[in-house]
Amino acid sequence: MLEVLQQLHARCSALTDGAVATYIPELAKADPAWFGIVIATVDGQVYEVGTTRQPFTLQSISKPLVYGVALEDVGPEAVQRHVGVEPSGEAFNAISLEPGSGRPMNPMINAGAIATAALVQGATPQARLARVVDAISAYAGRPLQVDEAVFASERDTGHRNRAIGHLLRNAGILQGDPEPALELYFRQCSLLVDCRDLALMAATLANGGMHPLTGRRAVAAEHVGPILSVMTTCGVYDLTGEWVYSVGMPAKSGVGGGIIAVLPGQLGIGVFSPALDARGNSVRGVAVCKALSQELGLHFLQPPRAATSTVRAHYTLATMRSKRRRPAADNTLLDQHGGTVVVFELQGDLRFATLEPVLRAIAAGGTALHCAVLDFKRVGQADDAATRLLAALAGSCAARGQQLVLTRVRRGDLLADFGNALHPRHAGAVHFLPQLDLGLEWCEKALLARVHGTQAVAAIPGLADHRWCTGLGADEVALLESVVERQQHAAGSLIVQRGDVADRLYFLVRGEVSVVQALPGGGVQRLSTLSAGMGFGELAMLGGGRRSADVRADTEVACWTLDQRRYAQLEAERPALALRLTRQLLLGAAETIARLSADVAALEA
Repeated sequence: MLEVLQQLHARCSALTDGAVATYIPELAKADPAWFGIVIATVDGQVYEVGTTRQPFTLQSISKPLVYGVALEDVGPEAVQRHVGVEPSGEAFNAISLEPGSGRPMNPMINAGAIATAALVQGATPQARLARVVDAISAYAGRPLQVDEAVFASERDTGHRNRAIGHLLRNAGILQGDPEPALELYFRQCSLLVDCRDLALMAATLANGGMHPLTGRRAVAAEHVGPILSVMTTCGVYDLTGEWVYSVGMPAKSGVGGGIIAVLPGQLGIGVFSPALDARGNSVRGVAVCKALSQELGLHFLQPPRAATSTVRAHYTLATMRSKRRRPAADNTLLDQHGGTVVVFELQGDLRFATLEPVLRAIAAGGTALHCAVLDFKRVGQADDAATRLLAALAGSCAARGQQLVLTRVRRGDLLADFGNALHPRHAGAVHFLPQLDLGLEWCEKALLARVHGTQAVAAIPGLADHRWCTGLGADEVALLESVVERQQHAAGSLIVQRGDVADRLYFLVRGEVSVVQALPGGGVQRLSTLSAGMGFGELAMLGGGRRSADVRADTEVACWTLDQRRYAQLEAERPALALRLTRQLLLGAAETIARLSADVAALEA
């Protein structure tokens, strides 16, 4: 995500249109080169680039926040008697009052904000100021202070606002001298913030009024809807219609150069750049919000299809493995280092808001992470923003020496533009595999090679080295070798077929085999892959009956078999040998059951 913001910051830095506000003399001192972008999520993640800690004054961004204070202090009905909620379609300082009632059209224009400030409760002007400062500080998550120089500049040059105040008094909207309300309005506009504060203010609104980092409630939850409503319809004055069409997020701008935008339930955006357009909105701020909405799919009228969670299952190789059975030494290494491979089984629609937490979790693994696996079987669609984020993730993985494995997805299907978004030098860090199980196996092999250079054993010299013969004496192994039958199988051939009589054990001494089961819709599901030193048929031998799955030779295979007749002969003539062999068969069966239980537990986690 940070890389996306960095690229956007670089692009928009080239915009040099607009000029800093000069009608308030102190604002004219701002450097037009200042430019910061911050995104804060409702779970407290903050991404920031550029000039994000430069103090500036809140200005009109204070209006929706103080509107919330008024709603809390006197209630919605009283507020609506004094301030309407209709868009004016005019500039922020327009004298826009309803015919007859004299109400300002909405709380986002200066007239409405002055009327709203007059509704803040407190026994003294100092108490009302403290009420406003405390409320806005709760949105920022830290104590804020008034910039006295900007306040004095606003007060001394605010003749138009003072005229609006007297018009409001004449209409009966303000009772008594308008100066206290005007002073409070000037002071709320003069609160010092930075770009990070803006994003967290927006995230607080996105989070139902609760600050995502401090956990403090800034405004009652029932007032968040009305606040966001007037931000949607009136937040950027005469740009509002175009804003809703192209950005699609409740927003508020200020002539100090700030803009906040809110994606309810997901995130808040703060942008700071002092150069303004003719409407009083930050030129770069507007461009950034448009780009973020379009590139990350943030328009609130284009939500993703509902899913319980984007992550259906999350685990590591330490808790769940592929169906390939490995020697004990390899399993020990995977137990020790499997936590460096993380797996996310995804579901639903992938957009910025649904995919970002997953990418953040991968980034949190840092350089200790070796592989990240994303499984797409249950993903409905992935928009352009998700595709670009995945390409950016590949770049981050490549920079950290990590591997990104994408399973059950085709480049030309869900990720149609992935190849275009992926930088060629990052392509070596990305691997597409048709099945999740094969992705897990790929990661196991890569991890073993990285940790210990371990390779699968191609062959074992004889039965003495087979795991089922552990604990047997030399004479017992020799006896066993004299009764087994030697078999050879070509790669791709079927060694055991489902439904066959289960009448023999198979000791695998060279090559690899896979145990597979046919799927109702076609194709097969791999249950396990075995290599030299392992065996199959123990469950069938112990329980009898019919084979429940096929066994296919993946390579040229050499194996020795022991049928039921000879096994029974061993039990009768050499019971100690048969008992030790049976014990090893039971241990193998127990290992299979434990592996299956671990798979289920990992999926339930």
